[in-house]
Amino acid sequence: MAHWFHRNPLKATAPVSFNFYGVAGSPAANKICNDLRTTRARLLEMFTDITCNPEIMKNATDAYFSLLQGFIMPLDGTTQENKMRFIQNFKWTDTLQGNTPSAQQDAVFELISMAFNVAIWYTKFASRMDVHIPRLITPAEKGRDLEPRVIDAYIIQCQAEAQEVTIARAIELKHNATIIAALAFETANFYQKADHTLNTLEPECSSKWRKYLQLKQLFYMAYAYCYHGQTLLASDKCGEAIRSLQEAEKCYSRAESLCKEYRQTKGPGTTAKPSEQLFFLKLGGLIKMTLEKCQRENGFIYFHKVPAEPPQLDMKASYGLAEPVPFELPPLSEQCTPEVYATFDLTKGAKNDKAKPKEEEVKPVKEPDLKPQKDTGCILS
Repeated sequence: MAHWFHRNPLKATAPVSFNFYGVAGSPAANKICNDLRTTRARLLEMFTDITCNPEIMKNATDAYFSLLQGFIMPLDGTTQENKMRFIQNFKWTDTLQGNTPSAQQDAVFELISMAFNVAIWYTKFASRMDVHIPRLITPAEKGRDLEPRVIDAYIIQCQAEAQEVTIARAIELKHNATIIAALAFETANFYQKADHTLNTLEPECSSKWRKYLQLKQLFYMAYAYCYHGQTLLASDKCGEAIRSLQEAEKCYSRAESLCKEYRQTKGPGTTAKPSEQLFFLKLGGLIKMTLEKCQRENGFIYFHKVPAEPPQLDMKASYGLAEPVPFELPPLSEQCTPEVYATFDLTKGAKNDKAKPKEEEVKPVKEPDLKPQKDTGCILS
């Protein structure tokens, strides 16, 4: 299924040394800084490690975030901002903005940006940071990853793709056509909602992603009309069944055209090839076969008039709806105690400017080139 889903690129970031010179005033404080550097580097390695699995990713994420929170949460018994929050500058690219990074000297920016990348990684093998985003001192610019429209589009797409698994499972197990039609209709609505979320973004950064969302919306509308047509035929409504299958054919044909447009549209991210997948191709054959069956039976048995307008799909799925799992940060590291926190002295931070390292460039993340396996037509085991 590697070429069934479109994936925007991972965020890239500049290396961070966490070398605070005279600021870290104790061995325990220095250890926190060293551990922050190594756990961050380890987590970044996991994004491109082909052997990484969700358990390894969670362990690497928890190791870094448990320490990073020591620079965010108040540890001095007051409600004041953590004094270490703004000591380090962080640079990150955005998934829709190419390789031009944005920077903030804010540990909350680092937390959200890294968590965003973790969520993107999970969509490639999501979670929402709506509690922390409002805390940013510098609001997200339009079209950046932390801007609400982009965040919402990712969340909705994740729900849609999770539900695709349910649809494939229902088809494989030959569930009732009414159930499949309702699930497909709900999934199509998810994709349409994600597309509409992006409709005010600049076309140069969103058009490719939007083409993908639009083709998937039409594909699942074709599924919905196809299986709704089967339900109508089983209820002896042959004329309406024919019209539903005709609309399925129309949606499928438009989805095919959008597949070509999508592949020709320039923009960030991998280029999926849905129209080459067996799961896509089988639907075209199913629509054609079912429509021909309806037309034959109408010519021999029913003699129903075919309505000019397609049937209204106002059905609601009651099974298999995907629900997002809330994201929870790991507990604060045991290393981050008030006593160690007190040994960080910000007044000594500027005493040795010459020793500061040269600013690192942000290099694009080179993701592993995963060759698609033999397509099984989305059969699940």
